[in-house]
Amino acid sequence: MKKTFLFHAIAAHFSNGLIPVSVLYLLLTLYTGNTYFEHTVEHLIVIVVMAVPVSFFSGIHDWKTKYRQAKAPIFIKKIRLSGLLFTLGVFVAGIRLSIPDVMNRQGIEHWLYLVLLFSMLPVVTLLGHYGGKLSAQPKPPQKP
Repeated sequence: MKKTFLFHAIAAHFSNGLIPVSVLYLLLTLYTGNTYFEHTVEHLIVIVVMAVPVSFFSGIHDWKTKYRQAKAPIFIKKIRLSGLLFTLGVFVAGIRLSIPDVMNRQGIEHWLYLVLLFSMLPVVTLLGHYGGKLSAQPKPPQKP
């Protein structure tokens, strides 16, 4: 089982799967005005911020061991997108935790919160796209 256990894939799908759910709950908040949906967004984003580093470092480990640190553009894109995702998540969580009523405000912090949260969605989409391209490729031969 150890040879078939893909820790990075599990970690990546876990954190990347929570972001579309966060966006869905944010849309439900905007549509219904029900703040309980937005409390779920807060919890999900905090979990994402804690999970992204696990996904990142497990991906770095796989890159070093399976792909021998190949400098292919796809790896550089994934590394940069992961950093962007973490940064966006930290800012979203920071805004939400420091301004608990951010959804009831109409200032710049409200719009920044929305834009940053919605911008996480294309980032995880691209990360998934590039990860899918990598997983569909044959693996390079291992060192003896």
